[in-house]
Amino acid sequence: MGRWEPDAAGRLREAAMALYTERGFEGTTVAEIADRAGVTARTFFRHFTDKREVLFAGSEELEQCMVAALAGAPPSAGPMDAIAAALLTAGELFADRRDYSRRRQAVIAATPELRERELIKMASLATAFADALQQRGVGPAVASLAAETGVAVFRVAFERWVTEPGDAKLADVMRATLADLAGLTTH
Repeated sequence: MGRWEPDAAGRLREAAMALYTERGFEGTTVAEIADRAGVTARTFFRHFTDKREVLFAGSEELEQCMVAALAGAPPSAGPMDAIAAALLTAGELFADRRDYSRRRQAVIAATPELRERELIKMASLATAFADALQQRGVGPAVASLAAETGVAVFRVAFERWVTEPGDAKLADVMRATLADLAGLTTH
């Protein structure tokens, strides 16, 4: 593949994922990723700051989309209904990314440094949710509880989606997990 081919970032992501799966995250270098993608290491660094960012690039955009969905929920929506709007938006954004998400999750699960990074990402999401809920007039304690609960639902649903067989959509798994949560509070 020529170095001038379009979508260098996409090729780098795929090359990195293949190498992380074959050799492990720690056993893969930026030079190897770039070589597999048919670009230079310099091109790699135009798209990603380091080899972790291949897995986490887009996290900010995901958070922004989810927070926008939360903020755009009807004014009459309670805190968890607004959180549900954010979660279902994420479910739609991942609609065609199940295979990649499964491979990504396996790489993260196998690497303590990446698990820590994932936890930081989830903490950032919880903070953003809480802030957005407070902007909707929800008190700080309830906003924090709803935000943390929303992140827990996201994590549980995402884990179910990437590990369970079949071809369920993430949005459907999110709905089922929210229903499970509602069931916990009514029994």
